[in-house]
Amino acid sequence: MSEKWVDRLSHLQLAMVALVVLAPVAWMVLSSFKPSSEVTAYPPKLLFSATLDNYRQLFSTTPFARYALNSFLVSAGSTLIGLLLGVPAAFAVSWSRITWPATVTLMARMAPGTLFLLPWYLLFSKLDLIGSAWALILTHAVITMPIVIWVLLPFYDSVPRSIFEAAQVDGCAPLRILMRIALPLVMPGLTVASILAFVYSWNYFQFALVLSNSDSKTLVAAAFNFIGEGATFWGALMAAATLIALPPLLLAFAVQRRLVSGLSIGAVKG
Repeated sequence: MSEKWVDRLSHLQLAMVALVVLAPVAWMVLSSFKPSSEVTAYPPKLLFSATLDNYRQLFSTTPFARYALNSFLVSAGSTLIGLLLGVPAAFAVSWSRITWPATVTLMARMAPGTLFLLPWYLLFSKLDLIGSAWALILTHAVITMPIVIWVLLPFYDSVPRSIFEAAQVDGCAPLRILMRIALPLVMPGLTVASILAFVYSWNYFQFALVLSNSDSKTLVAAAFNFIGEGATFWGALMAAATLIALPPLLLAFAVQRRLVSGLSIGAVKG
């Protein structure tokens, strides 16, 4: 097969993947501008009169700005805790070559959220923290810390140990080696870990639904209000989903060059 046909097939494959990935997103955005009665129309209407009624309903029926601030505080706080705990933990695992602590954190991440929900609820009830931002920040840290550890591990492993040993010979303490030598060398991985941790926390639904109240509710939990037993407000739900997806997308686009390079380096060196 000629190189020309290989290029054409590659472009066709990329176009098909992009269609599968982007079609639901495009449908969600378009549906947010449709009249509510036309969102679930069958057959679907591709031509429609755009309206902002769904966004007006969203902002008039919910304190959207407060929910957005709650989501940002929870995501940023849990990401910061995940970095504070995960960065030195990944360095320690890489340095000692003892992998079981990282495996334990991975098991905690892979376990269903309902496994932690009841213990978390009982614990925070005793501490009178149900409905507080700290309850969500601490529970979401269970999600972000394993992400940070497992993203950074291949980056730490790729750094020649001779660099760290030379620093030890010069009298550097382990903490100084981490802060002054290791972190600058794994900065692309740190960027990837931070973004992934923030996005996972931003989109996590289960803990936010159970452990929050009307004051600390996040956007993903607030969007659930548009789903009722008798009727579902699909237009407002699509508008909420569009706005919820916007910050992670903007964040990814803002640092896409470092994100792609970090993922590529991690994939090659891991």
